[in-house]
Amino acid sequence: MSGTIQNNISNQSGSIAVAPAGLNWVSDVVTSSTVTVVSGNGYWINTTSNACTITLPASAEAGDNIIIVDYARTWNTNNVILDSNGLNFQGNDDTYTVKYTTSGQSVNLIYSDSTKGWVPLEDDVVANKPFIPATQKAIFAFGYSSANVNTKNLVNSSGVVAADATGVGTARSGCRGVSYGGDKAIISWGGGYVTTTNLVNNAGVVAANAGGAGTGRQSPAAAQYGGNLALFAFGQIDGGLTAVSNLVNTSGVISSDVTASGTTKTETAGVQYGADLAIIYSGSAGDTMYNHRNLISNVGVVAADATGAGTARRSLAGVAYGTGLAAFVWGNADGADAPLDIMNLVNFTGVVAADSAVAAGSQRSNLAAARYGGDKGIIGFGNDPTNRAYQNKVSNTGVVAANAGNTGTARRDLAGAGFSQSA
Repeated sequence: MSGTIQNNISNQSGSIAVAPAGLNWVSDVVTSSTVTVVSGNGYWINTTSNACTITLPASAEAGDNIIIVDYARTWNTNNVILDSNGLNFQGNDDTYTVKYTTSGQSVNLIYSDSTKGWVPLEDDVVANKPFIPATQKAIFAFGYSSANVNTKNLVNSSGVVAADATGVGTARSGCRGVSYGGDKAIISWGGGYVTTTNLVNNAGVVAANAGGAGTGRQSPAAAQYGGNLALFAFGQIDGGLTAVSNLVNTSGVISSDVTASGTTKTETAGVQYGADLAIIYSGSAGDTMYNHRNLISNVGVVAADATGAGTARRSLAGVAYGTGLAAFVWGNADGADAPLDIMNLVNFTGVVAADSAVAAGSQRSNLAAARYGGDKGIIGFGNDPTNRAYQNKVSNTGVVAANAGNTGTARRDLAGAGFSQSA
């Protein structure tokens, strides 16, 4: 029998067993689209950029062992296919397709005999347990009052909103903010279809304008995904709407346009949910309102439209709360001056619940939201149709509180984002 023999340190008598723990782990992570593996080895298979076909050995002995592991938790997006290379797999010949399609999967293969061939001894899915610490503070910035402003209001870890501070960067509305890099934020895009970007450090300092990549636009969706990454998607461009997305890396660099799945739309909302996923919900195209959703994988792939629950609307807020939960709150429907008293909860698997009444707070549209205090959220500003400076805290169980604070310049079409992992 082939395999790795553990050291017989104590010189004990008896049989020395082949130990799975003695498997040789190949140090180079596999990123190619094909790889031929060898018995006695374990392999990290990274399918972030492409699917991978794994060719098993052409000959094997009983007890031969190979382990493959989803290195980047991307097998659900780019699958792994096993080619049994003339040998059987679970009793089937190699004309059958063997595919693994689950995020976080690992497969421990043992060769049995010529009849059954390779047999999975273990086929596990490991939950993504580690969570990046949630942001403790938040920022509301820019927007439209009687004119565009670059005012900012910082929110401390207790949810207290500070008075106006003079901001940095071009005054504008229609921009969006999102957390990235674990403890920072980025504010980008805006009216006039600009690509203007302002980074926010972990002390809440807004940096000067920087040029962004991609097509200039306003009113896109923004969401955090993958733990410490972010994206902007959809929005209004000069002459129409778009369905592109732009990824933000851990250094705050915005990528060029990526064609996203889903209907072109604007005034939609995005938010993180689950361990490292995101969702975009609702929005409009002209007079047409949507209530469909687009799920975003942990590598930033925007999925096609899926049927959503709730009233179709636009200009709503997406706010994260608790652990892996979120809500979409308020917004309005075309032709309605008065915003809707609606919220839709999002569970850990990205399912959007039916409408429920918010019950507290003043319903409004064109508002912003952010996470603060680790597991709570805050919704700020907006219009009804008068511009407001209301703020509403969201508890870690998703309860929206009554208006509080009324701090800062009343405005709409602003950006909100969390920052800092320190209280």
